Amino acid sequence: MKTDYYAVIMAGGIGSRFWPVSTRRFPKQFHDMLGSGQSLLQKTFSRLSQGIPERNIKVLTNQSYQELVLEQIPGMTPDQVVLEPAMRNTAPCILLSALKIHKENPNALMLVAPSDHWIEDEEAFLKDVSQCFEACRENDKLLTLGIRPSFPNTGYGYIEYDASDTSEIKKVLQFCEKPEYHTAKEFVEAGNFCWNAGIFIWSVKSIIHAFEQYLPQMFKLFSNGVEVLNTSMEKQFVDDHYGRADNISIDYGILEKANNVHMLEASFDWNDLGTWGALHDKLEKDENGNAVVRAIPYTKDAKGNMIYSSSEKLIVVDGIEDFIVVDKDNVLMIYPKNKEQNIKNLLTEISQNFGENYT
Repeated sequence: MKTDYYAVIMAGGIGSRFWPVSTRRFPKQFHDMLGSGQSLLQKTFSRLSQGIPERNIKVLTNQSYQELVLEQIPGMTPDQVVLEPAMRNTAPCILLSALKIHKENPNALMLVAPSDHWIEDEEAFLKDVSQCFEACRENDKLLTLGIRPSFPNTGYGYIEYDASDTSEIKKVLQFCEKPEYHTAKEFVEAGNFCWNAGIFIWSVKSIIHAFEQYLPQMFKLFSNGVEVLNTSMEKQFVDDHYGRADNISIDYGILEKANNVHMLEASFDWNDLGTWGALHDKLEKDENGNAVVRAIPYTKDAKGNMIYSSSEKLIVVDGIEDFIVVDKDNVLMIYPKNKEQNIKNLLTEISQNFGENYT
């Protein structure tokens, strides 16, 4: 029954590698990064609502972004927004969400997905998700979706699965941190490694049991307040207790330890849209490989550039190759694409030298 299907959209990050568009006050998930007319959050909600009742979709975000969420998703009620009073990685927020959903529906099947992924074949995505939901209905499995690697990417984590497993949903052997290039190349050549998309599916009973087994202190911290969850007293409890939780990811805290983790290889195209270069890769390009969002471009001797404007502004680009050109409000950034991983550090330098008005 689809009434048992639930989703939690994680939308609390800052997206610092997409500066200057993504800022602390207005992170990338609330922007129309693709020039499609929808923000990344709106596209994610729309995609999930095709297979999951809208009332069962929750958005997990920082307290300061609650109004942005409610503004961008008309009809969403405040009780569907799970608020983090402090940044504590993915494990605490997933546990809190699972406990809230379990109190509402003990038979719930729960999907956890980031708000900023690019998925073109939504029909294939929903088919994969439905298959995982039903696999979790009767089995104590923690499922994840893996992406078949197309090249040795060092920016993603990897999942090694049991190559001897002939079923579609395969047992996971280990999760691997972002590797250096040589290791990533070995992973791709081995054939039984997938990129970790960070999309998880399980029953709320299974994930809560996993927290009780592998992160007992965190489980105790939150389970002591189960009686006030989904009531007017919840906020005070969360404010008092959330900051005491360990700052730990679901991967490290649960999935790397549990022996019931399985993976379905995704049948859809996927990109995590983590950098300007990733956005460039997925957008349509002109004959010289320039990708443009919202700008009115005039290019000459310009190749492989990512050109982004917050308004329909004429932008002239002449004589540069493989650059990121971003025009937004009070910031113009012209930055080499091959240095995009440094933008996170650049943001810190900008804040120190020019103040938080620019970050």
